[in-house]
Amino acid sequence: MNRIKYINILITISILATIFHLLILFRVIPFEITWGGRLKTVEEMYVFETISILINSFFIFILLQKGEYIRYFLGKKTVTLILWVFFTIFVLNTIGNVFAETYFEKFFTILTLLNAILLWLINKPTKQIF
Repeated sequence: MNRIKYINILITISILATIFHLLILFRVIPFEITWGGRLKTVEEMYVFETISILINSFFIFILLQKGEYIRYFLGKKTVTLILWVFFTIFVLNTIGNVFAETYFEKFFTILTLLNAILLWLINKPTKQIF
């Protein structure tokens, strides 16, 4: 597979994650089963879900630049650095999901690990033959 395919997979996963967060925001999915059961009020849910949607949207925006679907607004090096930050976040999130209390959240270990692997493959330096 090439980097564009990895980027397309990540964009698809991120769009689906955004839809998932929208379903929570609009209370189609109960917020009590998310965030490790730590959210106690609807107001907390609105804050956390809004932030999640904004972060996912930013991630998609960065991926669109990396895939050159849109022009670089932040510069190639900045986009790559931001994707390394997301890689770190997904690795930490994967570790957190392994220790989650619910099977629902443990399931997301697979997705966060997949995201981390795909980001590694997208960002790793390519071997250059001299």
